[in-house]
Amino acid sequence: QVQLVESGGGLVQAGGSLSLSCTASGRTFATYTMGWFRQAPGKERTFVAAIKWSADATLYADSVKGRFTISRDNAKNTVYLQMNSLNAEDTAVYYCAAGVSWRTPSIPTGYGYWGQGTEVTVSS
Repeated sequence: QVQLVESGGGLVQAGGSLSLSCTASGRTFATYTMGWFRQAPGKERTFVAAIKWSADATLYADSVKGRFTISRDNAKNTVYLQMNSLNAEDTAVYYCAAGVSWRTPSIPTGYGYWGQGTEVTVSS
């Protein structure tokens, strides 16, 4: 069982930056693929970024590539999402997720554990 807790959301002006964190319970964090997804009001949950357990592979949605950076610290059981050059389209609830495989990191069904989400609002 893995429990995930996100933090770092808030209100930021367009062009600004935010850093999200997701801390996991349990001793097997280092074996999990970690992903970030987001869900805007009235829309489906979409993929943002993912990082392999070993941190030697990452994947980004086209909409955030070059602006967002995912990283992890296995010693701290934490995955991060650094978000720069934010715009109004980035407004959403951001969820972190843990999965056992790197096979389909951009698909929500590839993850078995989810956090409760943290809200990010970008004002224009």
